[in-house]
Parts: sequence; C-alpha cells; structure tokens
Amino acid sequence: MNNLKKIGLTALGTVLVASSANAADITMSATSKITYVGADNGDDGNGFSMSDSISFSTTGEMDNGMTITHGIELDGPDIDANSIAIDTGDMGTLTFVGGGTTGVITQWDDMTPNANEEANGVPYNGTASAVDGGGAITHNLFIYDYTITDGLELKASYVPSGLTNVEGSTEYGIKYTGIDGLTVYAAMGENNDAAAGIDNVNFAAIYTAGAMSVGFQANDIDHATANSDRDATILGVSYAVSDDLSVSLNTSTVEHESTTLDDQEATAVSFSYTSGGMTVSGTYGSMDNVGGTGTIDNNAYELNVAFAF
Repeated sequence: MNNLKKIGLTALGTVLVASSANAADITMSATSKITYVGADNGDDGNGFSMSDSISFSTTGEMDNGMTITHGIELDGPDIDANSIAIDTGDMGTLTFVGGGTTGVITQWDDMTPNANEEANGVPYNGTASAVDGGGAITHNLFIYDYTITDGLELKASYVPSGLTNVEGSTEYGIKYTGIDGLTVYAAMGENNDAAAGIDNVNFAAIYTAGAMSVGFQANDIDHATANSDRDATILGVSYAVSDDLSVSLNTSTVEHESTTLDDQEATAVSFSYTSGGMTVSGTYGSMDNVGGTGTIDNNAYELNVAFAF
C-alpha cells in the first residue's frame, strides 16, 4: 500500500471516529488564593503560599442516556486529581478516581459547620492526632452515589487490594435530610492499607435554624494494633452575621486507648468575609497535648485571601 492510500485511509478513519462522538461541554476553572499560616512554637520559615491549581472538566451524554464527566486538576507541575464519573440516571453515579480524593470515612471525617477551618485544620507545628482512621489511598478507587428516596442518599467506596494494601477496603455511608433543617451522616468501613487493619465508624448531626448552624460528630477508630484505638468527639457552631460575614467556633477531642498518651483537645475560631469577588477568611486555634503528648501545647493561625472571577 502506498503512502497516499495510507494517508487517505487514516483521514477517513479519523472522520468516522469524530462523527460518531457526541458533543461535550468543556469547562475550566482556577483557584486564586493567597494563604498565610503559622504557629506560636517553632519556626516553619516563610508562611506565605498561593494556590496553583487549574481544573478542567468535560461532560457529555452518550447514546444510551448515560452522562460521562472527566475531571482533571493540575496542581503545580503534577496532576493532583483525575476522575471519570458515569451518571446512569436512576441507577446512581459511579466514579473511578485516579487520584485526588478519598473514601467515605475520610470525606465525612468532620461535617460540623465552620466558617473557614476545622478545629484540627490549622497547622499546629507538630503531629496532631487525626480525628478519623480513614483510608490512606487516594487513587484508583471506586465511589458510588445513589439517591434511595427523597431525603435519603447512599455513598459507598471501594479500594481494590494492591502491593501496599493487602486487602480491599470497603466503606458505606448514609446521608439523611428528611427533616427540615436537619442533616444526619452515618458511615462505617474498613481500612486495609496495612496488615494491621482499621475499622471506622462515623456519626454526625447538623441542625440549621435561620442564621445559626450547630453540629455534633463522633468517630470511633478501632485498630488491630494493640493500644492504638482512638475516639474523636467534635462540636461546631457557625453564625451568619450578615450575607457577607460568617463566624464559627469549633472544638475536637481525641481520646487515646494508650495510657501513655493524653487526650488531645483543640479549639478554633474562624471567620469568612466576602466583598464582591474577594473573600477574606481566617482561623485561630489552640491545641493541648498535640498528638497525645502532654508536654506539647501550641497555638496556630491561618489567613486566606481568595478571588473569584
């Protein structure tokens, strides 16, 4: 076959493929934010940073009625998030995550309301005990979302086994919004990323009345390793002072099974103020017994300036 015939057949194949593809909507967005963080004890150097992510999303409907959305987030020189969501309509949405998110337990680790950050959210210049034992893997997992009925939603996630996770990990969650102003989350699952697995249970309830929201959450982290269990109790109250200004108070307590560790207690106040396309938000927090170490207490803070355009 000569080169002209090869070129002609290649061009014809390209036209046929292009003609069979459905039209897709493409969107692009960027986060423009400057952040300053710091802590009272210790020197972390320059506390200023900025967002460097750009997100792309392509959405199209196939001939069978399913809607496919492929999302990619470029964060600096790397692809930080990558996912394909298959929306089947009445049968729910199945998302394969190549990277950038976690399973149900970690997504729902602290659902209490806040104006900027959780009580554990600011950098305390130490290793703070996490409020959940969620799966460490953030790539190559499946997430399923399904609306059971009005006010009742199911979320599930599955991480297949691999070289570093000896068994597959499955997590389930239920979200209930059937009572006006009330949202309830309940989740359970296992983290088999290591030979010593972890069983997790999360429960949260948030009630909103007018400008005020109040939330409570309890997490139970059960390790197969002896003396490694943790229980977390989290409270949060937020208040919308106006359409532009919100404030919040959040607390968390992490209790350790190990008798050598003290209870980690954190309290944080946050605010968020929006003017036009600019939002200024910040948090100041105090943590006692960072990581369960009784000799480490610290205060930390965060300030953000974000732009929307």
